[in-house]
Amino acid sequence: MVIAIDGPAGAGKSTVARAVAERLGFTYLDTGAMYRCVGLAARDSEEPAGVVASRANIAFHDHAVLLDGEDVTAAIRRPGVSDLASQVAADPEVRKALVAKQQEIVATGNWVAEGRDIGTVVAPDAAVKVFLHADPEVRAERRASQLNLDVQDVLAKQRVRDERDNTEGRSTLEAPPGSDQVDTTNLTLDEVVDAIAALAEAKR
Repeated sequence: MVIAIDGPAGAGKSTVARAVAERLGFTYLDTGAMYRCVGLAARDSEEPAGVVASRANIAFHDHAVLLDGEDVTAAIRRPGVSDLASQVAADPEVRKALVAKQQEIVATGNWVAEGRDIGTVVAPDAAVKVFLHADPEVRAERRASQLNLDVQDVLAKQRVRDERDNTEGRSTLEAPPGSDQVDTTNLTLDEVVDAIAALAEAKR
């Protein structure tokens, strides 16, 4: 079974996906980390981002993210890498390369995959498709708290990123067809996980 969790930055995708995977005994696939890896690698490469993405060896092992064998778990979460990820994600060649890698990963086993186009592009036939969203101010507050940044600065950058993520043939701020929408603005993590777990049990 594949559980696809989509939504904009700050909606709680990563935290929720990890918790759902742990609750159900599934494996968690952080597709955002893959784009962060490519953004990081492309920044230091003279090759086009699409070529970098196609050659990148990205793996997940014991909660660590490996890029060409190097542990980049901490590096890809540093301030600024999120913007790099958003920039390379606007490149169709990057998306093509990473979608192929992601589809290969979720072809077998039970997965909770989160990102911005999981239910529409990566796994449109996922048994469970969820679109998480929250008020923009709440999303910014969460991200600012997570990274110890100024809320208004995060909110301004979030608006730019939302606009970028909704162009170049992407509609990542819209719920995938057939998905269940969950507004996380006033919900606790346990309440969101309970809702998704119930959807998964209903599909089994």
